[in-house]
Amino acid sequence: QVQLVESGGGLVQPGGSLRLSCTTSGFILGFYDMTWYRQAPGKERELVAQIPAAVGSTHYVDSVKGRFTMSRDNGRNTVYLQMNSLKPEDAATYYCNARATIFGRLNDYWGQGTQVTVSS
Repeated sequence: QVQLVESGGGLVQPGGSLRLSCTTSGFILGFYDMTWYRQAPGKERELVAQIPAAVGSTHYVDSVKGRFTMSRDNGRNTVYLQMNSLKPEDAATYYCNARATIFGRLNDYWGQGTQVTVSS
């Protein structure tokens, strides 16, 4: 059974840090492009950071460049999003996504999300 479970969200003051984790099971993480998305109330879901399965650069949305770092540990079946210098506009529900085409079939998996609140 495929599962993606996000954790690490919570309430943090502006300027603070959080580390989100996405623990996966039921598929081989190393074959999948992994992406963190976020969605704030009343707004569309936004791609935050993406790390490819193969060797390649991690992509970040401009608004988080220099503040957020995405990483993956295929051996631990986990991806991370280190978020520093958090701003109120970073507040959202953060979702983990796994995507790969294997034997011609698109596999696209989502977690349930973890809430990040940035407020003083």
